[in-house]
Amino acid sequence: MYKPKPRGSDYIQQLADYIKKNISKGYTQEALKWALVNQGHSRTEIDRAINLANEQLAASAPKMVEKPVIKVEVEPEIIPEKSIWQKIKDWFSR
Repeated sequence: MYKPKPRGSDYIQQLADYIKKNISKGYTQEALKWALVNQGHSRTEIDRAINLANEQLAASAPKMVEKPVIKVEVEPEIIPEKSIWQKIKDWFSR
């Protein structure tokens, strides 16, 4: 007999913990979403868990104290040297 999964804030938190753990392993949110859908979780609950996981990850992220400095360096233009065949052709065309 089918036994429904427990629903509630604890359930959403468990999904959020699963998502955070697997994001740290390198999985994308989209891949985790479809893995959870295939396991039988509802899309609404998955979306709530993803939003909760994003909020928790953002809250634990380090705050930027100063603005980043954008430094632009211009590389000198490199003129390609003529190939040996082009040099020979130029020599004969004189």
